[in-house]
Order: sequence, then C-alpha cells, then structure tokens
Amino acid sequence: MNPAPLSGLYAPSLALVTDLYQLTMAYGYWQQGLHDREAVFHLYFRKAPFQGGYAVAAGLALAVDWLENLRFSADDLAYLGGLRGSRGTPLFPPAFLDYLRDLTFTCDVDAVPEGTAVFGNEPLLRVRGPLLQAQLLETALLTLVNFQTLIATKAARIREAAGPDDQVLEFGLRRAQGFDGGLGASRAAYLGGADATSNVLAGQRYGLPVRGTHAHSWVMSFGNEEQAFAAYAQAFPDDSVFLVDTYDTLDGVRHAIAVAQQMRRNGHELSGIRLDSGDLAYLSIAARQLLDAAGLTQVRIVASNDLEENLIASLRQQGARIDTWGVGTQLVTAYNQPALGGVYKLAALRTEDGAGWDFTIKLSEQQAKTSIPGILQVRRYLSDSGELGQPRADMIYNLAAPAPLPEAPVILDPTDATRRRPVRPGAPFVDLLQPVLRDGQLVSPLPTLTESRAHARQQVAGLDPSIRRFLNPHVYPVGLEQGLHAFRTELVLARRPGRAV
Repeated sequence: MNPAPLSGLYAPSLALVTDLYQLTMAYGYWQQGLHDREAVFHLYFRKAPFQGGYAVAAGLALAVDWLENLRFSADDLAYLGGLRGSRGTPLFPPAFLDYLRDLTFTCDVDAVPEGTAVFGNEPLLRVRGPLLQAQLLETALLTLVNFQTLIATKAARIREAAGPDDQVLEFGLRRAQGFDGGLGASRAAYLGGADATSNVLAGQRYGLPVRGTHAHSWVMSFGNEEQAFAAYAQAFPDDSVFLVDTYDTLDGVRHAIAVAQQMRRNGHELSGIRLDSGDLAYLSIAARQLLDAAGLTQVRIVASNDLEENLIASLRQQGARIDTWGVGTQLVTAYNQPALGGVYKLAALRTEDGAGWDFTIKLSEQQAKTSIPGILQVRRYLSDSGELGQPRADMIYNLAAPAPLPEAPVILDPTDATRRRPVRPGAPFVDLLQPVLRDGQLVSPLPTLTESRAHARQQVAGLDPSIRRFLNPHVYPVGLEQGLHAFRTELVLARRPGRAV
C-alpha cells in the first residue's frame, strides 16, 4: 500500500500552501518578463539538529506528490483575485491570474533519496526551471522537507539509543501539532527507525504497523485492577498489553501475572505490560523478576512517560529491563529543537542571451550564512568496500564549472580554507543528488516508505560511532571542491565592496 501522501488526503488544490511574498515575487517576475528565465535553487540546512552530527533526509515523497498536483483551482484564483493592496485595488491583475490558471509545472528536480544521512550545507533538493515556477515552490518544499527531516532524525537518534533489537513505538498523536503535524510525524518517525505507531490514520494512509495498549481509564472503569485486565484479555486474548501503574505499579504487575496465568491455561499468552510512571529502571527490573519467576519470560516490558534518546540511553546504562519504548511528545514535536533551519536559495540564472549562467550568491555578516553559487552536486567518498562502504567525506561541487573536476580533488572547509582534505585518486564515491523529475514528470517510481526506512537504518549504521554520539559528536568532513571554493571567494569579493578606514 503506497497511496498518494498528500493529494488523497486534503483538498484537490494545495497551490496556496505558500507565503504571500512568493506570489508577489511571481507577479513581479511575470510583469518584468523574467518569469521564463531559467533558474537553479537549492534546498539545504546549515547545521544538523539536536546538536547532533548528522540528519536523515526525509519528505521527498510528499514533495513530489505536491509538485505533481500543483495546479491553481478556480477557488484559488477567486481568492487571489479578491486580495487588495493598501489603496484598495486588486493585488493581482486578471491577466496574471489567467497566467496562473494555465500554469503547468515543468521544472527539473534532483534530490537526495529519503533516508540518506546528510550534513550541513549539502543540497537536499536542486530545482531547475523557469524562475517564476521555481520561486513558487520555496515555502511548500521547505515546510515538507524541514519537518520530515527533523522528525526522521529524532527517530533515528531514539533508535540509536534503544539499540537494534528493542522495539520503538511512536505514541505522539495526542501531543502533536494538530492532525497534520501528527500524521506527518508518524510517517517521518517510521522512516527514521520507529517500528510502529499508535496513529491509526497514519497506519491507513502510509501502511504503517499500528500498536497500542489501553489507558488508565480502562482500569478505573472496573471494580479492581484484576477485573480490568481479565476483561481486556477477554476482548484481546492474543494481543493484550496491560498498563500496570494506575494504582501501585508492582501490585499491578502481580495482578497482570494472575490474569496472564489464567490466559495461559486458556491457550493464550500475555503480550506485555506497560510502565508509564515512576522510576522506570527500578520498576522494570523488579517487574522482570516477578514475570520471570512466574514463568512469563516472553512478556515484554513497555515503557513510556516523556522518553527521549538521552533518557533511553541512561535507562539502558542503569540496567533497565525494558524492551519496548513508547515515545510520544519528545518525538513528534522534536521537543528540544522544534524546527530545522532549512533554506532555499537561488544559485544560478541563465544569462539573457541563454548561452551561459550568471551565478548568484547571498552574502551575510555571518560567514556561515553566505550561500554557495553554482549548479551543485554532492559527491560522497566512501571506504574501499564501495557503495555500501563507510562514508569518509562529502564534497560539494559545481556541475557547471568551466573546468572539469580534477581526478584527485581537494575538499576545503567552507568556513576555514586552511582546513583541506585531499582525495586520493580512484577513491570510490557516489553522487547523492539523483534525478527525480524532468520537465515536471517523474523519472521513475520513488522507493516505498519501507524501502526508505531500510535505507535510513543502513545509512545511519554506516556512520562512524563518533558521529552518531549524542554529546559533542565528531564533525563529519563536508566541504567545497577547491575550484568552487575559489570561485565563491571571488564572487564574494566582487559583490562586497571594500570600505575605506
């Protein structure tokens, strides 16, 4: 099951998922006759989230679905036609609205596959096509890719903390930023490494495994805890997980054991118990001892209660006997960093005669915010084991550079030219940005969500442990090809006049 991620859920038109200034710029381009001038934009972030060493690229399937269905409906155009400027006149003239009515998306899009480990300043998407069209995409692409990448990265970190064998369940819908936030977070969390979700709509839309237990209200609806567990077991004789901390946690475990033994006599087995409060390390150890002593070694211990990667790592270090982690608020809201600072920058414009390129650059008082000109690609150099080998360094280079790429290029840190890394001749590599759309049409089917999830697991596992660690991770080397670095420096000097002292 791989339904259309967005268009099948929302209204037929999502063209107005944008900021007003994208449309005012589009009108300005159209008015000035620049709307069909070929342009290149890149979408990237500057710094990995959560003070971590990497991110997991996500959101491409949602972006492609949005792009393939990009049309301005009659209702969209009627709304835009009703907007007024400060003098009360229409903001957009009828002729421009007629242009939008007939607009067909024709850009080329190259992108890093979902699930790929990525780093700061690397383009995740490259959009090439008419300036007006490419500009209109900015807001929607950023909101889709930023959020999905953020949550997928958080899920990958939680998976890292839980280890390869424990289950990670996403339980965050009730704390998510609305229906849409919850649905998108469930998808991204699964891609990043969660095993299942409690979100039933996400299960339906994306084919995710769904899991759940019961609430404290179930226990409180019966005369005592044992009655509540027995009733739940009657309803779900082979799929019961009992929440044991409504009154006293260890007494709850004992009551669960009594019901589980009766279930076994009836030919069924208790699946698990859930701890949702208290000292999870101590209680899980005590619960495991009680369960094992009763011969219930197969019963899993599920823990919840504001879990995140650092707490999970701490509980495991304390010897907690938890094998299933229910993670909610901290995951779906990316609690300690609720936004990824992704940006979308113009990097090249066709010359007026169409024969070449004018490369553009955005300057800043902060060097880290100075953009990278060119038609960019990311080359990932690998260990000698080939495409599945361990990543060693990433080089950003310009596909439109006048000189061919050297056989043994030198990678320069974009913020410190004294930090350089030569690449030995013949080093294996893979170029990360792959063709996705040509002239607005899908080149080939995208991977399924399950395939992208497997790719994410392989990608993160392939990173050196020093890059994956949560505290002060090692900085993975990412830089500019030496020629691109020199060209960028020349462009900065040309655009920034010196001031006399």
